[in-house]
Amino acid sequence: MSTYDATGDTPRRPFSRRRARLGDLLLQGVAGLAALGAVVLLGLIVYKVVQGSRLSLSTFGLGFLTHVSWDPVHNHFGAAGFLFGTAVTSIGALMLATPLALGIALFLSELAPRWIRGPVTALVETLAAIPSVVIGLWGIIVLGPVLRAHVMPTLHSALGFIPLFGPSSTGSTIFTAIVVLTIMILPIVASISRELFLGVPGELKEAAFGLGTTRWEMVRGVVFPYARGGVAAAMILGLGRAFGEAIAVTQVIGAFNGGISWNLFSSGNTLAAQIANEYQSSTSPLETSSLFYLALILLAFSLLVNVLAQLIVRRVARRQGLVVR
Repeated sequence: MSTYDATGDTPRRPFSRRRARLGDLLLQGVAGLAALGAVVLLGLIVYKVVQGSRLSLSTFGLGFLTHVSWDPVHNHFGAAGFLFGTAVTSIGALMLATPLALGIALFLSELAPRWIRGPVTALVETLAAIPSVVIGLWGIIVLGPVLRAHVMPTLHSALGFIPLFGPSSTGSTIFTAIVVLTIMILPIVASISRELFLGVPGELKEAAFGLGTTRWEMVRGVVFPYARGGVAAAMILGLGRAFGEAIAVTQVIGAFNGGISWNLFSSGNTLAAQIANEYQSSTSPLETSSLFYLALILLAFSLLVNVLAQLIVRRVARRQGLVVR
C-alpha cells in the first residue's frame, strides 16, 4: 500500500533493493545523513542545556518553578515570575492574533478578488520575514508611545476596575509586548489557516451552496469544521513562536524582576527576555546555571508544542483518509 503525507496525495515508495541504482542509493544515503544530522544536533542542544542547568537543578529542584525571587546578590533564583510573564504575553498575543489571522485567511481564500489575493498574500508572508529586532525597535519608537498616550488610558478609564487594566506606566509594558508578539505570530497563523481553507474540497462548498446556504453559513458549517484541527495546530505553533521570542520582547517589556504583576500596563519579564538580558553579565556559576534552567524550560515547552502540533496534524490526516508515517 502506498504511503501518503498530510499535505498531498503523492505516493512515497521505498526504493526496491533489486532495482536500486547507484544514484538512488546515494540519494537515500545523503537524505538519511541529513535526517540523522538533525537528530544529532537536537540531541547536542538538549545535552548542553541539561548539563548547563545541572547545578541549578541540584540546588533548587522543582521549587525553581514556583520561586519568584531573582536575586543574584544572595544567589536566590526562581522562574515563577518569568513563567507568569511568558504565559501572559504569549496567551494574550494568541488571543489577539487568532481572530485577526482567521479573518485574513478567510478574506484571501473566500472573499478577495483574484487580482488582490497575490499582493496581499505576499505582504502577509513578508511580515513574517521582518527581523524581530526591527519589530522591537518599531515597538519602542512608534507603537509604545501610541499605546501609552491613547490606548492604555482609554482601557484604564473603561476597565480600570479589573486588575489587568491598572494605571499605565511611563516606560515599557507587558501590553506593548503582547501587541508586538501579536504582530509576529499573526502571519504564521494566517498563512497556515489560508492554506487549510484553500484545501477544503470544492464539492463540499458547492453542495452547501446548492442547499441554499449563504456564504457565511457555508464558512461556518463547512470550512471551519473541515479545517479546525489544522487551525488548532497553527495556533499551537503560533503560541510556541510567542513563547520563545526574546529580542523583540526584551526591547519593549521593561525587564522587571520584581515578581508577578497582574497589571498589563506595568513592566514585566519573560523567560527568553531574561536569558537575553543577563546571560552575558551573570556574576556567579549558580546564576549562569539558573539561566540554563530557564532555557531548559523553554526547550521543553518548544518540544511539547511541536509534538502536540504533529499529533493534531496526524489526527486530522487520518480523518481525511490519509496515512501518515
